[in-house]
Amino acid sequence: MNSSISLPDILQQVARIQSMERGKLSVIKQSATGAFYKLQAHENGRNHTRYIPREQVPAIQQAIEGYKQFQTLTGQYAEEVITQTRAAIAAGSKKKPSPRKSSSPRNRKSSNS
Repeated sequence: MNSSISLPDILQQVARIQSMERGKLSVIKQSATGAFYKLQAHENGRNHTRYIPREQVPAIQQAIEGYKQFQTLTGQYAEEVITQTRAAIAAGSKKKPSPRKSSSPRNRKSSNS
């Protein structure tokens, strides 16, 4: 984790991502006219395949990179929050809790009454 990046900076970088797409783009066939592409992604517990027209390939590649960047940034965000949480918990556990003292003495009632 790069500790020089603050949580607000990470969130700003996430907000700047303009497009995202999950999956892997693959060439399924080469022909004299060019390549044919498919996008495979695991969604809702199932593998989905979409065929991608050649003219959409650059936009899909950019969207896949956007999603990878999103995953990296959210991983960094989670690590930073986890580090801060652990530090806060550790700092809190160093303080010894004082035993609670009641201002009034307890009087137990007898069950023989």
